[in-house]
Amino acid sequence: MLLLIVRLPDTARWLLMNGQREEATDLLRRVEPDMDPDEEVRRIEHDLSYEEKGSFAELFQGRFRKAGIFVVGLGFLVQITGINAIVYYSPTIIKEVGITSSTGAIIATGFVQIAGVIAEVVAFLVVDRWGRRPTLLTGIGMMAVANAILVLAYALESPATFTLLGILLFTIGFNFGYGSLVWVYASESFPVRLRTQGGSAMLTADLFANFIVGVVFLGALGALGGSVTFGIFLALALVSFSFVYILAPETKGRPLEEIRTYWYNGGSWPEESHT
Repeated sequence: MLLLIVRLPDTARWLLMNGQREEATDLLRRVEPDMDPDEEVRRIEHDLSYEEKGSFAELFQGRFRKAGIFVVGLGFLVQITGINAIVYYSPTIIKEVGITSSTGAIIATGFVQIAGVIAEVVAFLVVDRWGRRPTLLTGIGMMAVANAILVLAYALESPATFTLLGILLFTIGFNFGYGSLVWVYASESFPVRLRTQGGSAMLTADLFANFIVGVVFLGALGALGGSVTFGIFLALALVSFSFVYILAPETKGRPLEEIRTYWYNGGSWPEESHT
């Protein structure tokens, strides 16, 4: 990762913030050959001219309240929907449904994670054609279907194959949607002046939800049974789908300066920004 990061250039915005206008123009010319670099530099300079530092409390006040709800809600839902219950406890779940060998359970979990990597690659290839919202909603929808399969697998005491199918589909859905997009999507959606505060709020909510799942899942699986436990995750996936559908903007193809206007406008695109 470090070797790859060393090769990354600074952003044009950072260069302009540090008085390196010529370097910023040259960078834009190289990374966006179809863009007018001088016009884009003027746009960024205009945006920087009236940007001021935001406060954490501002995330939940006035015109930014919707942004704050979106940021914290997205961070919470990405974990509370259960991905780390699968990641942490897949071998335990697999052994519970009939694969008694610890080695076999770990190997099966490894194949599931390989499928997750493939899902990440597919998301990378389609996201700029489909858009952020459709890709994310598709992944969350797959998670909901996977939870429904797991509910039935436990309720009907189906063979281990059906449980493995549910775990596989859940992992693919998460990696295709949340796993591929949540941080990119969120960084594109924050108002620039609140990006630091928004990122911190989102990560805090994410870690809190992860803590809840890590502490509660095994106890719930033992006390409530697999069918009820994954039924709860199914309900949470549906809540997550509705949340993203209602609140998440489509940011595909929009520069940061235009996305800023979405949040400054109370969570809606100004009329002149519609495409």
